[in-house]
Amino acid sequence: MTRRLISSGSRFEAEIGYSRAVVDGDWIFVSGTTGYDYATMTIAEGVEDQCEQAFRNIAAALRQAGAEVADVVRATFIVPRREDWEPCWPVVRRWFGEVRPASTLLHAGLQADAMRIEIEVTARLRRQQGDKG
Repeated sequence: MTRRLISSGSRFEAEIGYSRAVVDGDWIFVSGTTGYDYATMTIAEGVEDQCEQAFRNIAAALRQAGAEVADVVRATFIVPRREDWEPCWPVVRRWFGEVRPASTLLHAGLQADAMRIEIEVTARLRRQQGDKG
């Protein structure tokens, strides 16, 4: 199977040299994704709203790859401020409550001060019944 690149349309992907996601075989690797709304070219102030938008951005990339959030097996959350993590729990639970991927939380600076959370995921395409392998 060939490697396929998924783009969100962000100019940064070409300028910096990365893809929103890469599909390699059954695996989908989604880059760190912030709460930036590409439709309005804005980012919300609140961390909960940013978390929700980041998940919408991730879900869109997964759909382009032929997957869904239920296929996520690994997640990494990055927040610059420790106090921003707990307010995100209800949002994370809405998206991952049934999926429950392995996950890690990191505290680190992000690209811009306005960014309050970044989420990176790895997903695996589910094989259709009858597929070998």
